[in-house]
Amino acid sequence: MKQIYLDNAATTKVDEEVLRTMLPYFNEKYGNASSTHFKGQEAKAALEKSRKIIANAIGARSHEIIFTSGGTESNNFAIKGLFFSNYPQKNHIITTKIEHDCVLNTCKWLESQGARVTYLDVDSNGFISLEEFEKAITNKTMLVSVIHGNNEIGTIQNLEAIGKICRKRGIFLHTDACQSFTKTLLNVKKQNLDLVTLNAHKIHGPKGVGALYIRDGIKITPISHGGGHERKLRSGTENIPGIVGFAKAVEVANRKDIEKMTKLRDRIIDSILKIPNTKLNGAKEKRLCNNVNISFSNIEGEAIGGYLENYGICTSTGSACSSHSLETSHVLKAIGLTPIQSNSSLRITISKYTTDEEIDYFLEMLSRIVEKLRRISPIK
Repeated sequence: MKQIYLDNAATTKVDEEVLRTMLPYFNEKYGNASSTHFKGQEAKAALEKSRKIIANAIGARSHEIIFTSGGTESNNFAIKGLFFSNYPQKNHIITTKIEHDCVLNTCKWLESQGARVTYLDVDSNGFISLEEFEKAITNKTMLVSVIHGNNEIGTIQNLEAIGKICRKRGIFLHTDACQSFTKTLLNVKKQNLDLVTLNAHKIHGPKGVGALYIRDGIKITPISHGGGHERKLRSGTENIPGIVGFAKAVEVANRKDIEKMTKLRDRIIDSILKIPNTKLNGAKEKRLCNNVNISFSNIEGEAIGGYLENYGICTSTGSACSSHSLETSHVLKAIGLTPIQSNSSLRITISKYTTDEEIDYFLEMLSRIVEKLRRISPIK
């Protein structure tokens, strides 16, 4: 049976060059980067080289990059760390209703610690209103956290415009860029970013490694204490193989792959929308190059995904973190979909490895499955 992987927003295949680069750091260059002997310094050199590569990719300086275990930790660190550094003088956080669960759950927990949180609405394409955003700012606002490229619907927010407002008002801006990093413009200076969450496994790097950009001069309270690693901000022995792989994944990412994915994405969208009673969720423009999210009237996305899996095709009905939940997607709800429309949605996310032949097969099977399910559906 064919195996076609179209769930790359959940995770990606590790690039072969990335894997080759990592291997020596498991069994040859295995030192602890905190050790002073030559094995430790060998690891330390790899750590700092990787830090520089990732910093350069977003227009930052090396010492502004702190390595973490992934996007969830980075988001928690950014939001909690800034809150505890500014509380009680300032306690207001502004975010959106379409953030990743780890951001929303962090904000909800902070509400129990004295935070006041504003959750901004979005329009039918998933964009915030800059006017409504400005109205939400108070003299107690200390942080704005807005996802860059949404993990479910692919919408890319205008960080530059949001950043200008934040900088003018003296408010920190954090963005979760796990899905957008290397796929679209991300520059901390041009977009006035103060904190940026990154991770490796969405860009053909290894799982279990991420980073947080913290603009120089920002005071942030550590949430992990120990031996004082990572500028005393994130204690714990650094994952050198993972960090080296992360940096290599950044190095091998290129414009050609983005252009390929964009063309393939548009082909998928155009083909699926020819099926009657289908709707694209999220923006047509300003969309991640690898993301397609479609609602199919009168049939469940779970059923479509199940049938596709029988043909060896992996897709998703939402984010991987909530795929085992029966609750309606908070992102699709925020853009105005009814529970029935949300439950009829399918997310298709491609990668640089996705081929035209794979998409030919997927589209053929999808058309057959939708026709079959609508024929037997009790909802007409």
